[in-house]
Order: sequence, then structure tokens, then C-alpha cells
Amino acid sequence: MLSASTKRQIGLLIDRQGRPFMVIAGDARSIFIPDLGRFRTGTTRLRGLRLLHTHLDNQALSEEDLTDMLFLRLDSVSALTLRDAGDPYRLHIAHLLPPNPEEKPYDVLPPQPWDKVDFDFNAKAEALEGELAREDASLEQEEGRERAVLVHVSEFPRARQEASLAELRDLADTAGLACVGEIMQRVPKVNPKYLLGKGKLTDLEVKALQGNAGLILFDRELSPAQMRNLAEVSERKILDRTQLILDIFAQHATSRAGKLQVEMAQLQYMMPRLVGQNRALSRLMGGIGGRGPGETKLEIDRRRVRERIARIKNDLKQLRKQRGLVRARRAKGGVPIVSLVGYTNAGKSTLLNTLTHSKILAEDKLFATLDPTSRRIRFPQDREIVLTDTVGFIRELPKELQEAFRATLEELESASLLVQVADAGHPEVEHQIEAVDRILVDMELHEIPRILVLNKWDTLDEDAQVVMRNMYPDAIPGSAKNRASLAPLVECILDQVAPEAIVEVAEVAEVAEEEEPSS
Repeated sequence: MLSASTKRQIGLLIDRQGRPFMVIAGDARSIFIPDLGRFRTGTTRLRGLRLLHTHLDNQALSEEDLTDMLFLRLDSVSALTLRDAGDPYRLHIAHLLPPNPEEKPYDVLPPQPWDKVDFDFNAKAEALEGELAREDASLEQEEGRERAVLVHVSEFPRARQEASLAELRDLADTAGLACVGEIMQRVPKVNPKYLLGKGKLTDLEVKALQGNAGLILFDRELSPAQMRNLAEVSERKILDRTQLILDIFAQHATSRAGKLQVEMAQLQYMMPRLVGQNRALSRLMGGIGGRGPGETKLEIDRRRVRERIARIKNDLKQLRKQRGLVRARRAKGGVPIVSLVGYTNAGKSTLLNTLTHSKILAEDKLFATLDPTSRRIRFPQDREIVLTDTVGFIRELPKELQEAFRATLEELESASLLVQVADAGHPEVEHQIEAVDRILVDMELHEIPRILVLNKWDTLDEDAQVVMRNMYPDAIPGSAKNRASLAPLVECILDQVAPEAIVEVAEVAEVAEEEEPSS
């Protein structure tokens, strides 16, 4: 009667003990459920609340009702329709279903007389939670990794979108995430509030529920406002591409300099996002996106964050001085420095290992190398060079990392020659080479002499090799795993930095074993 007399929908959120948790008054067509905070959340748990509300127009459950149930993970949602006189008439009930890619994520029951409802709300919710827990345990045993849905939204052509999403998939794998679903959308203009439209947001939540994913990963950097908005409509952890790259760096950094640089980059990224009760940040408690500074440091105020950044910058300044002294000693000794640069996972570390018989870490993963590694190579006539492996580049390198890793990339400033390694077999090799070129220009390193090496040449068929030769006629083909194929590269390096070292490639291959770590 109250709902009919006020011409408003009235709703109750009821807990599993049958107690009212919240009373909500809406308008004639809908109700708005306010922020429920972190009340009983988790990937294997429902909210522990069911929604019962009135419908004035004798209509069944709306799409908005079902979307609220999905996004808020409510135990169920029910709409009580009214007769013209305001008396209760029928009850429409919907509840979530266990993950099943072949079906909708919820079930809508036939309407029932309001006073003859045959439905055990608690039993259904507890059974669903049990199914979610079993599914989660099965997936955890199978993968042992945090599960995520990947999202790409842009105005790019589909081929470029697919390539970008493939790179995000590789980044996620490097970070230890299991991809259980993907959403890709091409739009003329990205939605500034949520990136996705309402329909795609619903599809995203459905995929996350079907894959039992606790994390949603976006293939771009999210603004603080976008992160807050997305955290308000989804109960899952929200992560963007920048956070993922920072997390990978946090996992792989081993030296003191690398760890300091990672921490500074993470603090610089998080500081503008430390505004009020940021639900997006409150969910980053360990796991992917929560490494490095840790939750306690992310929750301190801006002043203390700025103080910590200032201390890190001072420590990095001292480390840069130390590295500068090392470079000065090399310059005084007249030892040319040859630096390997290129897109991440192009094969730089493998190339260094092959040329110097070293055993530095070389994995088929993005950002396997973070800290610079140098090795000496001696040639006859007492000639030698220092070969340096550096961190791999990537498109749209986060600006926090560009500044934070200046100390690491300063090794390039003293290089006599840059050897740019490209993965010739990668479908996006052209874009990767362009991305490296842009970064070198941004860092004002583009005037250093450079050799382009088309690595993994043996993975191309004859037609593809012809195409690559036409595109890059001055490049040197080779395979970092095949020492013999690197003979033209060694000759070219010697011509550039040690022309007086006239030796046979066979001799170089033999004496290159006498490498020793640089100081």
C-alpha cells in the first residue's frame, strides 16, 4: 500500500537471517542501490543479501534488475507486482547460476502468487556458493594462478586490436595470470566514464562470472576517475596495463637499483589515485597489482609518499654516480661499449649468451631482463668490447617507468654502437621496430650509430624472408641461438667499433669464450 500511495518503488535488502539490511525508496520506474562497500565479497561468495522490491506497472523483472543482481552478486532479486488497488499480486524471482558458458548466468523463474511462494532463498544461495567454491578449487588446482578477463577498447582496426590484446595476454602470462575470457570492442570514441557501454559492461561481468575471475585487466592506462567508476559497478579487482607492467617489474627486479626504480614508479602511479575511499585500490591486497610498495604504503597520505619518492630519487642519484664512474673508467681505457636494445622478448639476452658463452636469464617471456648485464669480449691484437644487455622496450611505455628507469637506460648514453634486435617472426615486427625507434628518439639516443638485427630469421619461409629484406635492406638476418649465423653481425660490429681488429670470424667465435663480467 505504501508503494502504491507514494508512486515509488520500495526495496528491501534482506540478509540470510531474514533481517532487513537496507530500505531503499526509488521512483516510479526504478530503485538505486547505494554502495554496499566490502560487505561479504569474494569470488566464491555471493553478497549474502537478496533484493525484494515492488513494481508498480505489473511488469516482470527488468534488465536493470538482472544487471544489479549480476554486478552486485546478490543472492537473488525479486519483484513484487501490485494490483490496481495497491494489493500485492505476483512475485517474480531470479537467481544466479553456476559458471556455464552455454547458458545465461542467471535463471528467471515463472511468476508465483505472492502468498504461495515455493522457493528456499537461502538453500539456493548456499548451493550456488558451494558450486562456485568447487569450481574455484578445481581451477586453482589446475592452474594455481589468479584468473582474469582481458579487455581491449579502442578505435583501432580489428587486426591491430587483436595484436594488442595478444601482447596483453603475453604480459598477463608473464605476471602469472590465467586468462579465462576476453572482451574486444571497436568504438568511434571511447566512453570516458567506463570505456565500455552498458551492454558490454554486462557482457564483461558475465564472462567474469563464467570464468570465475576475480580480476578484470584493461589494455590501456585507466585514469583515476575511470578506475573509481569501474570499481563502483563491479565487485572484481580492476587492473590496467600500466599496473600490470609495474607488477612484472616488481616480480623480476633483483638488484637494489631495480627494486628502487620499481617502487618509485609504483608510488608515482598510485599517488594521484590515493583520493578518499578508493575501492579500486582497497582490493589490491597482494596478488597481481599488489606487489612492491604493498598495501600499507599505498594507504599512507600523499605527503609521506612524496617524501619516500624524494628519498628513492636521492638513492638512485647515488647509484647513477657509481655507474658513471664505471663508464668513465671504461671510456678512459678506450673499451667500446655495444648495447643491445629492442622490443621486449626479441632475443637480446639469448644473443648476448650466444656471443659470450654466458648464462644470464633468457626466457620466452616479456621483461625477463630488467637489470643491465655487461660482458667483455676479447679479440686478437688485444682488442675488446663490452657487450651490454638492457631492459626491453614496449609500446606505450608507462611514463612512470620512463623516468624511473633512467638510471638503467643511462648505460645506452655511453654506447659506441646500438644493436637493435627485432623478432623477425613476430606478426607485429614492423610496429615493434617503430616503437623502439620512437623511444630512442624520446630519449635522445637516436643519433648513436645503430645496427638492426632481424633475429629468429630461421622461423621465416622464403617468401617472408624476401618481404623482410625489401622492408629492411640494411638489416642483418640471423638467429640468436645459432652461433654460425651471427658471423655477419660480428663482422659488422667490428667494422663499426674496432676496424683495426682484422680477424676471421672463426677466431672471434673461439676467443669470444674468454668473456669476463664488467665491473
